[in-house]
Amino acid sequence: MLLSRDRCDWIWLLVFLLLLASPSWFSLSTSQLDPLSTAKRRQMREKVREMFYHAYENYMIHAFPHDELKPLSKSFTDSLSELGNLKLEHLPKDYNGSALTLIESLSSLFIMGNITEFDRAVLWLSENLTFDVDARINLFECNIRVLGGLISAHILTTSSTNRLDQGAYSNQLLMLAEDLGQRFLPAFDTPTGLPYAWINLKYGVMENEITETSTSGCGSLILEMGALSRLTGDPRYESAALRALRKLWSMRSSLNLLGTTLDVVSGEWIEHSSGIGAGVDSFYEYLYKAYILFGKEDYWRMFHSAYLAAQKYFRHGPWYHEADMRTGKATYWQLTSLQAFWPGLQVLVGDITAANSSHRQFVHVWEKYGVLPERYLLDHQMLHPTEKYYPLRPELAESTFYLYQATKDPWYMKVGESIVNSLNLYTKVEGGFASVRDVTTMQLEDHQHSFFLAETCKYLYLLFDDSFLVDRNYIFTTEGHPLPVLSSWHERLPETYIPTNGTYVKGKTPAKKASAMSRQLCPATTLRSGYGSQQIESACHIPDARGDHRCFNDNDCGVDSTTCRRRSCSIAGYCGLWLFI
Repeated sequence: MLLSRDRCDWIWLLVFLLLLASPSWFSLSTSQLDPLSTAKRRQMREKVREMFYHAYENYMIHAFPHDELKPLSKSFTDSLSELGNLKLEHLPKDYNGSALTLIESLSSLFIMGNITEFDRAVLWLSENLTFDVDARINLFECNIRVLGGLISAHILTTSSTNRLDQGAYSNQLLMLAEDLGQRFLPAFDTPTGLPYAWINLKYGVMENEITETSTSGCGSLILEMGALSRLTGDPRYESAALRALRKLWSMRSSLNLLGTTLDVVSGEWIEHSSGIGAGVDSFYEYLYKAYILFGKEDYWRMFHSAYLAAQKYFRHGPWYHEADMRTGKATYWQLTSLQAFWPGLQVLVGDITAANSSHRQFVHVWEKYGVLPERYLLDHQMLHPTEKYYPLRPELAESTFYLYQATKDPWYMKVGESIVNSLNLYTKVEGGFASVRDVTTMQLEDHQHSFFLAETCKYLYLLFDDSFLVDRNYIFTTEGHPLPVLSSWHERLPETYIPTNGTYVKGKTPAKKASAMSRQLCPATTLRSGYGSQQIESACHIPDARGDHRCFNDNDCGVDSTTCRRRSCSIAGYCGLWLFI
């Protein structure tokens, strides 16, 4: 009997669905599915390890204990006071560095298994590092790089089976972190509770200090300062960061959008245009990661509203432009390299399809230029005329790592291999790794940023060898420093409490919180049983590109808010769940 073509198609579709439904399909090991053999993965891991040590050893030879390496001249820069200081104003005269790159390298050393060098670095910092220096520093940069690095290293030191001899280590890194945290607190002494962007480590807020800061600058402090409070038992650090975060959130527009810069004294916005890039990026990241780390429902509610607004007003197909926080109208159509973190955040949220779509566009730009330029004009499909540099940023590697962890798609391994090869081809020099001044000529700049060791090398290493994460639960700060997710750090909520995106599951074991994200299910489905017909819009929702739902192709369509299914474009040019009718 001959089968019609339509019937054959249905049979093959049924076979495909049965394969997907078969548990054995998912039980295949990564090596069975991944054409990159175990030997190839090991080879790539060692390539990344060599990159890290080439950068690290040159820093230790030519720059330590100063802040960062200048790889072309094989010298150093005491750059902690220069970070975020574009005009290089009020630079200290007698500041000789704080071993910034060493601090940033600690968790990478640990993850790569070099416990001997990690221990040696911890002991040196314990005996030599001081913050009693006359140096004006950027609060945000010092928080994510130095405070985060010290806290993470302290936790790794005290929780590891390879811990230092207790006679040699007595929480010195934590004491240094607490000393630094205390020096941060005067920055929060403003009428609004929003911190100054700049503070002198020795003398506090300087007279006539500028009052302008960024959304990231005052809204991305909660992870490090919250962790410091949990470790020391002193609530002042978390309270100051949380007060600033809540004040910042209260300044959002009716569209749930925030601007980019503001005045910490008046509480007024200075720059109303905003997006997911520079000046705002880590604000979104820290809202969600704070929810994971501390379990406070407020963080989820803020993130959920902010995320949906970003998807509605910034997203255009796979790209994200900037928009006016008051009207939602597009302002600048540009890609910035810092935006490349966004797919990684979307993986944590569960928006894998959206994450993959944006990530592929960043990969396309990387392949076009060999590295990722700082700014790319989407409306003109060209480089920004002045911001053509690439300072060894980690964001694309970070998102690649997260997407591979979520999908196990070997394509992301190949992207990682391409990034590694490009870095070695274009930025490796005898004295380390140099930033790219101009991606069109690959002219180099004499600067090896500390985040190259803290993040870029770390995420590439974890992409090819994630053994550090086996049986462990960490989040990474915006500077790539791991913090453990501990039940003791979570708020205890009453069992009758039904949060916005989660419920409590009871059984023979003690009650535990299960969210729609952890189950990869939509809250509308999860909450339908047992709580009436309540439906809650989930974070998987991605609005259609146009308000009238018209479309030219599937890229113009989003993800349905109640089923978490991808919408598609019909022949008539309208977005809908056509594939599921």
